Amino acid sequence: MPVADARGRFAQARVARLATVRPDGRPHIVPIVFALDGDLLYTIVDAKPKLGPDLIRLRNIGAEPRVSLLVDHYADDWQALWWVRADGIATVVESGTPREVAIHLLLEKYRQYDGWATPFGAAVVVRIDRWSSWSFT
Repeated sequence: MPVADARGRFAQARVARLATVRPDGRPHIVPIVFALDGDLLYTIVDAKPKLGPDLIRLRNIGAEPRVSLLVDHYADDWQALWWVRADGIATVVESGTPREVAIHLLLEKYRQYDGWATPFGAAVVVRIDRWSSWSFT
């Protein structure tokens, strides 16, 4: 699949899986909502129920910023299967312009955020340096 097509499929997906590395080397994978702007991916700690704002993914990124993100499509018709993976370097951003960009892009993409009174937490910005993809056809 050409990179432009892969990036387009990735951008349109509603959820991705973010893979980080724990200090002991084990993988940690969580589903996230995100927005893509070119080769920059934005996600944010929002008020959906969590164990608190000190998330494992944020600690993992602080220790090892290399991450992978995956979006995919499954269908019983296996000729419709595809996946796209983005690998890059993540940064946790507590304040400033990148965090504001994240909030703006996520508000545009997800109507579920309309009217949220709870403030957003830290943003994660991923500079994607490698796209990989596969599709049946």
